[in-house]
Amino acid sequence: MSEAFRGEFTQRVDGKARVSIPAAFRRVLEAGDPDSPRKRIVMVYGDSRRKYTECYTMAGAAALEEKIKRLALGSDRRRMLERNMITLSVTLEIDDDGRIVLPPKVREKCGISPEDVAKGAEAVFAGALDTFQLWKSDVYDAEILRAAEADLASLPEGVDILSLLSDDEGV
Repeated sequence: MSEAFRGEFTQRVDGKARVSIPAAFRRVLEAGDPDSPRKRIVMVYGDSRRKYTECYTMAGAAALEEKIKRLALGSDRRRMLERNMITLSVTLEIDDDGRIVLPPKVREKCGISPEDVAKGAEAVFAGALDTFQLWKSDVYDAEILRAAEADLASLPEGVDILSLLSDDEGV
């Protein structure tokens, strides 16, 4: 079974905009970039509707790129995905202490202002199996609670959330 990004971790962003990647996430990133001496991460900050940055292993980013390449060259779908998932992204190296420096566009996407950095903002790393999301802590707290409540409200009364895994349930 392959490694997965799971759980939620709150990390402090220091005055130089550096943040430590949780150890459990670093192991997954290492598995997704086995040939590189310094592990890397791809951060996608496109899609202005999202309040977070989506983060991929190198292998995960390559798989995403292959899916986009299979779309018709010049098609609206391909151009939309190229702009939002490829152009509006950055590849970062993880330093020897397990940290990355959050680029200004990533900080802007997450709502982490220069003042927040100076005060030592908190960021949340939220696992999502093949990817993880990077959020500003207070935004994450508000959004995840709202989304979780909406998820459960969408289920018919008495239906267990695990039934969503069943192909024959139709939920």
